[in-house]
Amino acid sequence: MPQWIDAAALDDIQDEDVMRFDHAGRTFAIYRVNDEVYASDGLCTHEQAHLSDGFVMDHVIECPKHNGRFDIRDGRALCAPVCEKLGTYPARVEGGRILIEL
Repeated sequence: MPQWIDAAALDDIQDEDVMRFDHAGRTFAIYRVNDEVYASDGLCTHEQAHLSDGFVMDHVIECPKHNGRFDIRDGRALCAPVCEKLGTYPARVEGGRILIEL
């Protein structure tokens, strides 16, 4: 059954940035864009690079390893070499904390 997990303080992440969040043996990426928050799997679907080391611009995360890009809103693969969708998760801010539904 899905549950909301407290991942970080909103102030821990700058606008148009990404941070790593590890929980229950898995790695996630949490994004902040225009004061909205998003969450996805933390590893690129191409070669398992940590997306938290990537570059965020608008609603796109660029993988640091081979520059593949994903839309952080729905996980769509946007350009080669990535072709497999990234898993995404509902995220919200409550009381200055970022919560993700896992």
